[in-house]
Amino acid sequence: MNLSDPKDLASLLEAFLLASGRPMSIERMAELFEEAERPAPSLLRKALGVLDKSCKDRAFELKEVASGYRLQVRERFSPWVGRLWEERPQRYSRALLETLVLIAYRQPITRGEIEDIRGVAVNSQIVKTLLEREWVRVVGHRDVPGRPAMFATTKQFLDHFNLKNLDELPPLAVLREMEPEPLPVDVEKAPVPVALQARADLELEAEEDASRGQTSFRSLLAELDSMETGLKTDFQDLRDEAEDESKGVPDEDHRD
Repeated sequence: MNLSDPKDLASLLEAFLLASGRPMSIERMAELFEEAERPAPSLLRKALGVLDKSCKDRAFELKEVASGYRLQVRERFSPWVGRLWEERPQRYSRALLETLVLIAYRQPITRGEIEDIRGVAVNSQIVKTLLEREWVRVVGHRDVPGRPAMFATTKQFLDHFNLKNLDELPPLAVLREMEPEPLPVDVEKAPVPVALQARADLELEAEEDASRGQTSFRSLLAELDSMETGLKTDFQDLRDEAEDESKGVPDEDHRD
C-alpha cells in the first residue's frame, strides 16, 4: 500500500473509521501510523476528501462532528434501519429538552437562571440525566452567594446531534416553526378521532402547566431570541479561575 497516494490512504482511513465505531480526529488517525510512515495532516485531509467523494450515491456518508470524522448511515434511511433494533429509542421529557435548549443557547447558565426563564423548578433528575449522558458539564461557578454551578454543552452533545460546533445549532426561528399549532376541534363531529383526542389531552395538560406558572416552549424560544448571538464557546478562563482558587490566588479581575 502506497501511503503517499491519497486513494490508497483513503481506503485505510475508511477501515479505521469502520473499526473504530466512534468519531476520530485527524490527530488520532496520525497516531495509528509508525513515525517513519506517518502522513502529514494535509495528506490525511486530502485522503478524507477522496473518501467523502467515494461515498456519493452510497447508503452511508463521511460526516465531521465535534470529536472528528465518522462514517454513518444517511438520515433518509433511518426509518428502515431503525427496525434493526427492537428496543425503541429513549424518549425525553419536554422539561428535559427545554432545559437542554436553554443550556445550549444560553451557556454558561446556572440552574437558578434556567428556573427563572422556565418559571418552574428544575428537577434534579433532569440535571443528573444530562450529566450522565455527558451532554452537559460544569464549567465553573457563578460569583454570587452560594456559588451555583454553571452548565455548558459538551463535544458528546454535538456528536449526538450531528453538529461540528455550536454555530451549526439551528436558529431559534426554525425551532419555533417546529412547535405544532393547536388543531381546531370540531365539536359537531362524533366520535372524536383518537389522534385528535390525544392532542386535545396534550393541550389540556399544557394549559394546566401554564396555570401553575410554567413557561410554554414557544414562549421559551421567544425568551431566547435575544440570547442567540455571541455564544460563549471557550470556557478555559473559567477553568483557570478554578485553578487559581484551589491555589489560594485571589481573582480580583473576575466580575459576574
